[in-house]
Amino acid sequence: MAPPSNYSTAPVFEFLLICFPNYQTWQHWLSLPLSLLFLLAMGANATLLLTIWREASLHQPMYYLLSLLSLLDMVLCLTVIPKVLAIFWFDLRSISFSACFLQMFIMNSFLPMESCTFMVMAYDRYVAVCHPLRYPSIITDQFVSKASVFILSRNALITAPIPILTARLHYCGRNVIENCICANLSVSRLSCDNFTLNRIYQFVAGWTLLGSDFILIFLSYAFILRAVLRLKAEGAAMKALSTCGSHFILILFFSTILLVVVLTNVARKRVPFDILILLNVLHHLIPPALNPIVYGVRTKEIKHGIWKLLQRGV
Repeated sequence: MAPPSNYSTAPVFEFLLICFPNYQTWQHWLSLPLSLLFLLAMGANATLLLTIWREASLHQPMYYLLSLLSLLDMVLCLTVIPKVLAIFWFDLRSISFSACFLQMFIMNSFLPMESCTFMVMAYDRYVAVCHPLRYPSIITDQFVSKASVFILSRNALITAPIPILTARLHYCGRNVIENCICANLSVSRLSCDNFTLNRIYQFVAGWTLLGSDFILIFLSYAFILRAVLRLKAEGAAMKALSTCGSHFILILFFSTILLVVVLTNVARKRVPFDILILLNVLHHLIPPALNPIVYGVRTKEIKHGIWKLLQRGV
């Protein structure tokens, strides 16, 4: 692909992030709710991690998986939101090549890591409901360790080619990214090369990872629902479903926002481009802010642990 005639072929050494190109005037107002959500996400996840670490009764596989989810949420927030707020508050739009591609790698790998964590948590709930007597022998600390290695390695290895392919493109003249983040396609469009392979690989890798996770989550809950419907003891079905409630709500948050982002990108000609940018930012912020709150509110053991932590004064 030849470079456009209206751009120079001089090499580019950094990018400029332009958030909401059509609504520059109200960026400062948007920074307020974003910063509050960021503080809520970081504070809630840090409190949850500290509670699980300090409370011996929470040293169980299910809470270890929840800790992993909180760590992934915090890394995603720290990767995206501080840069967005720096753009809003201080007009610090420039981002180096290395920082841009590192952000791209974390975003592309950590989101599938979250869906994979949800998948392992769904299996945990499946064993707890369908095979309760075998649960202590199946869901062990060793199982969580192996699952964590699988979650990190699978998604990191499969998504690593995305920033590598993007970094290998030749950038000549254009360096303004019309986005708040270094999204793969937003960056690739600035290159003078053909990035079809990059686009196809991201599509296949993304849907393979997320699609397989959601299929396994769906199957887990289908088996759980079948097992619950067979319970005849009074209140047994509600008790079994209540153990899955928090996890199901978290999956709903994650999948709903992801679905909105996908649908709006498919209908991008009908949806203002700035809305797509805002949804991409919120997808890295709303689930991390809500996940620890849902578990903290709905799980008696975590509420008790947080209360004890507050009484001790940390």
